[in-house]
Amino acid sequence: MLKTEERNTATIHIDRASSAEMLVLIQNENRRAVDAIDAELEHIARAVDGIVERMRQGGRLFYVGCGTSGRLGVLDASECPPTFGVSPDLVVGIIAGGDGALRHAVEGAEDSDTDGARDLSAYSLTELDSVVGISVAGGASYVLGALRYAKEMGAFCVALSCNKGCPIEEIADVGIHPDTGAEVIAGSTRMKAGSAHKMILNMISTSVMIQLGHVYENLMINLRPTNRKLRARMIRIVGDICGVTEARAEVLLEENGFEIRRAVEAEKKARNAT
Repeated sequence: MLKTEERNTATIHIDRASSAEMLVLIQNENRRAVDAIDAELEHIARAVDGIVERMRQGGRLFYVGCGTSGRLGVLDASECPPTFGVSPDLVVGIIAGGDGALRHAVEGAEDSDTDGARDLSAYSLTELDSVVGISVAGGASYVLGALRYAKEMGAFCVALSCNKGCPIEEIADVGIHPDTGAEVIAGSTRMKAGSAHKMILNMISTSVMIQLGHVYENLMINLRPTNRKLRARMIRIVGDICGVTEARAEVLLEENGFEIRRAVEAEKKARNAT
């Protein structure tokens, strides 16, 4: 039996626990999700390096998954444009069952390997692209089909599961498999396993974007002023980088199309000229 399907001996009596006791049990298991990532850092780094190498040559990153795994991939992909100022086509999330599966479970969709290959093939993959197949158990047919297609196209393949030596890992160039163990509720992998995968996907996309130059020091340099909060953040960032008041930072941004890089460069030129 897969570790992620086993019963957790520490939570067998959770149905008779008080709310406070339940939360302690759940939080104790949450810590294991975080700790499990430590052993996978080398594998995550290999995945990041492979993705960066290809993206520098014009490649894209695809996340493919089913259910919770698919939703986490779509979530991470959708957050890259507003966070890093990149095109929505650079990081793409694909979920079995299509966008409707983001809100409503389409459980049977994960059983079709042909659908996985078909959905990914719509993007005309090349050897410069990277595909992260996400499956906690590691054997979802949809993900297997997508990874097999990606492999045929020469793309860089990463398997993200919670079970070492699983089927998707056998296909991939790099396997990432945090050992999160048995869930609080047996088989409910939206919990610890999902938490670990969410963190790993954040680590992958963030590390890739940093290496591609979309972060200055530890600041989001490519933000767009799409709402008041982001506008205010952009002003603070320019003020922080340039060491100027928020009023001056806002003027710099307004004079430079509200682009942080241009505003910073303009201030540097002005100082060098004096």
